[in-house]
Amino acid sequence: MVKRHRILSFLVCIALVTVYLGCAATPKREGTGEYLDDSAITTKVKAAIFNDPSLKVFQINVETFKGEVQLSGFVDSSQSVSRAGEVARGVKGVKSVKNNLIVK
Repeated sequence: MVKRHRILSFLVCIALVTVYLGCAATPKREGTGEYLDDSAITTKVKAAIFNDPSLKVFQINVETFKGEVQLSGFVDSSQSVSRAGEVARGVKGVKSVKNNLIVK
């Protein structure tokens, strides 16, 4: 009976370690908390771009990974490229911005 209890305890420990490591962040993959934080940042950046009358939100794609925001898509002018970067940098939680917008 004791042996069975030790084996069961060992298996439970292995399962817990596996679950913990499965949710852990790596350099190329976010942890669960980071994913939720990045989703919130993406939403805030999209809202800020939407609320700026000089920017067209449907032309700008926003992605966030570990606090780094990437802007991509096509805009009408170089002023729009600069403005979108400024707006994104102004959002709380943004660590840096990669501005890959292209003037069409």
